[in-house]
Amino acid sequence: MSACPACGAAVGAPFYRCADVPVNSCLLVADERRALEFPRGDLDLVLCEACGFMFNARFEPEHTSYSPDYEETQGFSSVFSEFIRDLATRWVHRYGLTGKSVVEIGCGKGEFLVEMIRAGAARGVGIDPGVHPERVPDDVSDQVSWIQGFFPEDLPELDADAVVCRHTLEHIAPVGEWMRTVRAAIGDRSGTVVLFELPDTKRVLETGAFWDVYYEHCSYFTAGSLARLFRRTGFEVLDVRRAYDDQYLLIEARPSSSTVGASAPGEPFPIEDDLAELGSSSAGFAATHTAMVEHWRGRLREVAAMGGRSVIWGSGSKGVAFLAALGDDAALVTAAVDINPFKHGRYMAGTGHRIVAPKELIEIHPDLVVVMNETYLDEIGRDIEDLGVRTSLEAV
Repeated sequence: MSACPACGAAVGAPFYRCADVPVNSCLLVADERRALEFPRGDLDLVLCEACGFMFNARFEPEHTSYSPDYEETQGFSSVFSEFIRDLATRWVHRYGLTGKSVVEIGCGKGEFLVEMIRAGAARGVGIDPGVHPERVPDDVSDQVSWIQGFFPEDLPELDADAVVCRHTLEHIAPVGEWMRTVRAAIGDRSGTVVLFELPDTKRVLETGAFWDVYYEHCSYFTAGSLARLFRRTGFEVLDVRRAYDDQYLLIEARPSSSTVGASAPGEPFPIEDDLAELGSSSAGFAATHTAMVEHWRGRLREVAAMGGRSVIWGSGSKGVAFLAALGDDAALVTAAVDINPFKHGRYMAGTGHRIVAPKELIEIHPDLVVVMNETYLDEIGRDIEDLGVRTSLEAV
């Protein structure tokens, strides 16, 4: 038996195993050969029955790479841009951050920190190994500074009125240790608000969403396991809820005066009561996962049998995981479409599919476009209609 990285309890055997998956999903790959030879690793997903945390017991952090070549942004989508703008405004107003300071750990390309400044925060610091300061809009450039590096090595203290961390914790293996580091870096700044966003695993387990399970995500949370981790590592949870069509978890907290390791004050929220259902949903995940993979294999074969072409829309982590799970049937997909211009002409890690701009669909003439995230279905449908392309549009 191994120990849970979140609570330290003993854990049992994996509930899901998958071998030979690409170890990175968002690194830009310049040629097809390199994409096909991309390093691979294994997944052994384990559930901690004590706290509900799930993790990849086979994860080896040295296999993953985060650098300026890491292209994860969803900021070219108007749907996503509206979401982060509304969330930034909500957090600034709810926690009185107008005229205050914000630090964002894992800021990516900086879009969210920019929106917090536009919503009223006075100054910000963003830290991420993949940040590109040259992409930041001029209207906020004098209010933000950027560190191309990692927390805590390159930013040991979190001296700010708000600490934001979005879609980073799921990439951290020693989650308990890392959250204690966050708490220590805040120190005695008891007024600092801590605002995290990350994927919700509840939906993934229940629907067999195999495209949302990949090597880079070594840690998987539900509302309950996330809130329990925060309290255990020295934070008072102010709110925890789902957002973005129930794909994401949002947790809002403050440093607690309780000793780290002791239970922080506050009654659990109803959304946290999920331990019982996690046991059943994790036990059934392998079968549900297999059924979903077979569904999409069958759909792609159906199109190919009619002499048609299929593409996927979305070349990020979901797209990499989707193609990897198809095995030999991934060859039935002609290309991966993406609106991010920095990805055009690059290749998908593991399968070598070319990443193309939406306008290339005019030449490809796809009979099926598989959308990697249902939230963008209407937006993508409008883009395809504007191109004058007639096709079947289906979301995973």
